[in-house]
Amino acid sequence: MKTLDDLVASLNEDLFGTRVLVRADLNVPLDGSRITDDGRIRASVPTLRRLSETGTRIVVVAHLGRPKGGPEPALSLGPVAERLGELLGMQVPLADLGDEATFTVDALPEGGVALLENIRFDSRETSKNDDERASLARELAALAGPEGVFVSDGFGVVHRKQASVYDVARDLPAYAGDLVLAEVEVLRRLTETPKRPYVVVLGGSKVSDKLAVIEALLPKVDALLVGGGMCYTFLAASGYGVGDSLLERDQIGTCRKLLESGKIVLPTDVVVADDFSAEATTRTVAVDAIPDGWKGLDIGPDSVTSFREVLDGASTVFWNGPMGVFELAPFAEGTRGVAQAIVDATAGDGAFSVVGGGDSAAAVRALGLPEDGFSHISTGGGASLEYLEGKSLPGLAVLEQ
Repeated sequence: MKTLDDLVASLNEDLFGTRVLVRADLNVPLDGSRITDDGRIRASVPTLRRLSETGTRIVVVAHLGRPKGGPEPALSLGPVAERLGELLGMQVPLADLGDEATFTVDALPEGGVALLENIRFDSRETSKNDDERASLARELAALAGPEGVFVSDGFGVVHRKQASVYDVARDLPAYAGDLVLAEVEVLRRLTETPKRPYVVVLGGSKVSDKLAVIEALLPKVDALLVGGGMCYTFLAASGYGVGDSLLERDQIGTCRKLLESGKIVLPTDVVVADDFSAEATTRTVAVDAIPDGWKGLDIGPDSVTSFREVLDGASTVFWNGPMGVFELAPFAEGTRGVAQAIVDATAGDGAFSVVGGGDSAAAVRALGLPEDGFSHISTGGGASLEYLEGKSLPGLAVLEQ
């Protein structure tokens, strides 16, 4: 695939002012109009700044949340435009697709950046109909003009066959941005040449969400540590009662077969609560003593210790999914402890640790863990997992055509 280096090398005085359409991933969590984690915005800045310094005019396309077929004020990219402007040191106007966007882009100075309003407000973006997506892609391409180019820099969406990710790359000369390129290089390292011992840590809610990646990784890893809500289905498969903990009964048989690999390490104790709230009564119990009517919401301190023992000496670690409901203080210590264990275990020369985006990346920042303690923090949870499963990602495949 052609890269941002190729594009920058091609820019000369004749192309000064070229319009560049950039698909970024700015899908950040909001509390009202307040951004609670700006990690994805910060990750987008290097590519945008690099393009701006060449004198190109930049039109950023992004989404926020999952609007249902039309504009929703709560999912406006207004707060994102403001934060992006602060990070870039310039005003970043926000414009709706159509005449407003055309006027805004026409008025951009050389090196200027504009952000289109949430592209998912247009139902064609996520349509399964090829013609509908293509029509939106043509409108986006028109903003770039006949000499315009497309830069794909939203790794968190490259697993989606959507108009601003896939179809527009067929209408304009397309390049991989620095962020996408870095993500791909990291994931290739995990799948092709991982240095051993190679340990994977998986958490999150459901086994069914991670089943494909577990099956893909088990033959390649030395150990796979399982926490989060998904661990209770594995514990049930091991013969333990799990009270009112999250349980996928239809996956118990599958988990039992996976355990036969001998590589899966489960918690030995968990933090249980009588309610799903920060004010709930909590206990730490062994996994064979979860009371009826109680919910497991975090792994316990003994589990953190046993996970740390497996992680010690690991040369490669991939982590995706929290160990518990880290957003609530009583259930954050498992995630904090395992994350710190990864940092400590891979602090030596040559060790490599990857945080697989999504809630794991959010947890690193929310819990005050050192971001530079990890070799790489991905911006794409779902995209990372699908890559590791061996799937073809539409947003990458189209760049290789």
